[in-house]
Amino acid sequence: MSIDKTFQGYFSALDRADGADRCYLCRRKPADVKLFFGFHEDGTPIDADRFGIEHVEIGKLDVMSYSGERPVCAVCQLNMDALFLMDEGPVLLRLLRQIKEERDLLWPSD
Repeated sequence: MSIDKTFQGYFSALDRADGADRCYLCRRKPADVKLFFGFHEDGTPIDADRFGIEHVEIGKLDVMSYSGERPVCAVCQLNMDALFLMDEGPVLLRLLRQIKEERDLLWPSD
């Protein structure tokens, strides 16, 4: 994909998310996602010498998807993949309904 289309897609996604360059689900920034996976913002590994990592860098690997309705990070995508692989989709939908409609029942009362 040309860089022009990449930028257009990125800015279009930011428009859909009211300018927030964060995961819609967990609110992580791209730098936070890289940190979660053990990389600096520039894509180089954290503590490479300590863990004996050589010639590893995240490079151009995308940690955020801007193609959907809202930006989603790689961490949340992995979590969703795991839930759907375990056939937990219906449970997730029920939980979302509970969060929306039965919030007071989810948290301990005083």
